[in-house]
Amino acid sequence: PLTARANTPHRFVLNDTNDGYTGAYHGWDYWEREIDVLALHGYNEVLVYVGADAVYHRAFQEFGYGDEELRAWIPAPAHQPWWLLQNMSSFPHPVSRQLIDARARLGRRICDRLRQLGMTPVLPGYFGTVPPGFGTRNPGARTVPQGTWVGFARPDWLDPRTGHFARVAAAFYRAQDELFGPSTMYKMDLLHEGGKPGDVPVGEAARGVEKALRTAHPGATWVILGWQRNPAKAITDAVDKQRMLVVDGISDRFPHITDREADWGSTPYAFGSIWNFGGHTTLGANTPDWAALFEKWRTKEGSTLSGIALMPEAADNNPAAFELFSELAWRVGDLDLEAWFAEWATARYGAADPHAAAAWDVLRRTAYGTTRTDKWAEGADGLFGARPDLAARSAASWSPKKMRYEPSDFEPALGELLTVRRDLRDSTAYRRDLLDVARQALSNRGRVLLPRVKEAYDAKDAARFGRLTRDWIELMDLLDRLVATDSRHLLGRWVADARAWGADARERDQLAYDQLSLLTVWGNRSGADAGLRDYANREWAGLVGGLYRLRWERYFKELRAALAEAREPRKIDWFALEDAWIRDPGRLATRPAGDTYRVAERVHARLTAS
Repeated sequence: PLTARANTPHRFVLNDTNDGYTGAYHGWDYWEREIDVLALHGYNEVLVYVGADAVYHRAFQEFGYGDEELRAWIPAPAHQPWWLLQNMSSFPHPVSRQLIDARARLGRRICDRLRQLGMTPVLPGYFGTVPPGFGTRNPGARTVPQGTWVGFARPDWLDPRTGHFARVAAAFYRAQDELFGPSTMYKMDLLHEGGKPGDVPVGEAARGVEKALRTAHPGATWVILGWQRNPAKAITDAVDKQRMLVVDGISDRFPHITDREADWGSTPYAFGSIWNFGGHTTLGANTPDWAALFEKWRTKEGSTLSGIALMPEAADNNPAAFELFSELAWRVGDLDLEAWFAEWATARYGAADPHAAAAWDVLRRTAYGTTRTDKWAEGADGLFGARPDLAARSAASWSPKKMRYEPSDFEPALGELLTVRRDLRDSTAYRRDLLDVARQALSNRGRVLLPRVKEAYDAKDAARFGRLTRDWIELMDLLDRLVATDSRHLLGRWVADARAWGADARERDQLAYDQLSLLTVWGNRSGADAGLRDYANREWAGLVGGLYRLRWERYFKELRAALAEAREPRKIDWFALEDAWIRDPGRLATRPAGDTYRVAERVHARLTAS
């Protein structure tokens, strides 16, 4: 037995977006293992969004809404997190009653297992989201229009100061208790990412939300996200600070953040990191900031740092970052990253090996050696997943526009991992790391190659352009073969999970579309054009060799024709191409193929030869 005492009471885990980007269609097999992993790493507060649609569906039937219209208002599961944040609704298809009921059963099972293990399910609280026409059906109700969010119409906000709000909140918490049982922690964010208070004073609104929560659950803690300018000082000044917890998503993002006690009036907060946005497969994290800041902030005079908050937008990636961040709450004294990564190399593969240690030292100094000085917390995503453009600098609109370390400094890690002794190569941990490092090295090379492609095109050198674009497609094909060797990197498996929840062929097709749209165009054309497209890009088999390859081949073909005919290239309707692919992506493999080690050797040979 191992016995330890955490240095903070709160060990919070999962982002609001987790149920979308990690996989909205995971079943109990997934969640049972996930909860075990989180428990073994000391997490005691787990955000649970699965089944929240059933709460809204049940509660609003008390306020003049029918089953069918509520199901049309509720988004499909992959897009529900942003509805729960009051950003959008009604996309892409109405949800079925059987789907709502099945997700409610899974949510209850998750909550019960968490309680069984002594962990707290953190459930969504009620802060004012209402379906369309609430004021018409409930005379006297006061709602505030919320405008749009990145191309989507936002749901209206019910004024929390009013009796109507109190009654809806009571119905919400009553339905939630019936479905999932009570909790002691509820997650709510007022006016998230551009929400509009109208003429409602934000402080008074916060008191109304707090009063409704206290009425339903007198001793509960209000959990609120530290993100952008949230929570506003007007909120933290208005509520009982000792029963609020800010889970800070940007502790390691911006260098100007130095005093969270001053920012939030000494409200308790959890030191957090979001090292991954949209589920990007990029390796890395700002681990030097974790080492420099966490213990310093925790032990300073007057500190209200009360926990850690692990919040990558998608889980189950970046194992070293997950392990290191999880340990922050269980350590005493300063964190020596050089020593930690050396120990990790031994623990990870089961024995000491000089090549494993050398590989992880390279990774420590590159992908895991970045800091918040450049105002980023995640690594640059790969350009193979970008909408084709010779000047592309990122695939997602809000990702770093350049590498945060030198790609050439990273590549030696691959050679070192390939040289790890044979008896340590059989573990899934080794194969996962080898794939990740080989994938990242290939992805990084794309950022080196694309400017050369552009130079050839600008110089109207058709022969060189043709040669370099063939190299680009060959790298994509090699990347697709590499990630196809691991089941966790198969787009087909993700889509199959979604289809398994459908009751008939029509619903199975709709759920597959829900999954695929989130990874590609994200939503409708206006949302894609506003910047959401490829926000959730990732280097998975079936995506790299499917949509991504299709786009770049189409683009290069048009550019070659433009060079040959001495004309400007014609514009391509990318949304139309992407939406057509989502509806018919062809056969997507659901089982891995090939040997990771052999393909990684080919990657290494290709990179060292060019």
